[in-house]
Amino acid sequence: MNAFSDPMTPAQCRLAAINHWFDTYDNQALRRHCPSTYHDELLRQADEMDRLRLIDWTEWRDLRRLADRAFVKAVAGADYHLV
Repeated sequence: MNAFSDPMTPAQCRLAAINHWFDTYDNQALRRHCPSTYHDELLRQADEMDRLRLIDWTEWRDLRRLADRAFVKAVAGADYHLV
């Protein structure tokens, strides 16, 4: 049996998409280098998961709120200051 020839289940697709979103969320280099690109990418990924119906509207809203808060912190220089 070849594990890569088996298609992903909807639950696996959902989990992979959410994991990818959080990988982007944790990308400190992108956040420091270009906060607006970082924010746009997080919003784009959340919108795409919503479009594909991998997440419901409350999860979509929560991901966008996290992205907005991370953007505000990045612009304020939170990655450069010890809190």
